[in-house]
Amino acid sequence: MKITKAEKCFSDGLNCAQAVFSTHGDRPGLDTETALKIASGFGSGMGRLCETCGAVTGAYMAIGLRFGHSSADDLEAKIKTYGLVQEFSRRFKERNQSTLCEELLGFNMNTTDKEMVRQRVKIVCPKLVKDSAEILEELLKDN
Repeated sequence: MKITKAEKCFSDGLNCAQAVFSTHGDRPGLDTETALKIASGFGSGMGRLCETCGAVTGAYMAIGLRFGHSSADDLEAKIKTYGLVQEFSRRFKERNQSTLCEELLGFNMNTTDKEMVRQRVKIVCPKLVKDSAEILEELLKDN
């Protein structure tokens, strides 16, 4: 259900980080609007820098929200969170060979024709959002 919801969020015009985080960041005290605002700067490889893919950073945020530590001495939560982020990244790379937006798209969004960017994003990014949501679901179920 959340996988389909993430895909729909993206197809409705939200960025990849928003699509993944808002659908998997459902925790008490965090409403959808706040989740969307938190994730808004992470799309297009973090603010269109073409760095880490937004679908990936959205998943990292959801993992942190679910398992993260909020005090310096909670080493168990810190270790668990880092381990899950690393496992997520491993699985994502198995499917897509990279977690970097520029490598996943095949070019830097800021140095390429904007219409070409739009077309490539329509082709590549829905799969990345789906992959991220699927992997995240698996990790959350197992933990």
